[in-house]
Amino acid sequence: MREEPAKRVIYLISGPLGAGKSTVSKALAGQMEPCVLLEGDHLLHMFRGSEPSWEERLSLTWKNIVTITRNYIDHGLNVIIDFVVEDELEWVYTELTDGSTEIRYVVLRAHPDQLAERLKQRGDPDSLTRSLFLLNVLENSPANQGYLYDTTGKPPEGIAEVIRQDPRFLVRMQPGTPDLGGSKA
Repeated sequence: MREEPAKRVIYLISGPLGAGKSTVSKALAGQMEPCVLLEGDHLLHMFRGSEPSWEERLSLTWKNIVTITRNYIDHGLNVIIDFVVEDELEWVYTELTDGSTEIRYVVLRAHPDQLAERLKQRGDPDSLTRSLFLLNVLENSPANQGYLYDTTGKPPEGIAEVIRQDPRFLVRMQPGTPDLGGSKA
């Protein structure tokens, strides 16, 4: 009898600037083996010289994230993706899931005062307007409703543990319609 391969997990960690994506992603990586942490901003900012349009850069970045993720999954590794997910969830799910892979998705959020404080602490207070804009977009997206998680005042290790254990962050989709997670689990 042939042994089933271990299920691999892809974690999509989204949220506005200052919500804790990078910190929580690193805490999550520290709790898992084997895993790879993909920081989408590194891929987005690789362009030098004349850059393509924002839409083209974003599209190419997501295609690279999916290709790299698939390669690591094929080699038996779990993958944590630290990047803002706006309307890419269904496409990523379609591209990456199979019988041996599951996707866990979370949209981290924090109180606006906490976002401002975190951005100030990391020397990036000018990003607050963009962060608040993204917070509004992400919180009001119907596809994100079951995946929102408030990080205000919570330790990164505890947040990472919740993401790993809480079934509401497991993405289940029917073709064309994401399961909105949340109270169904």
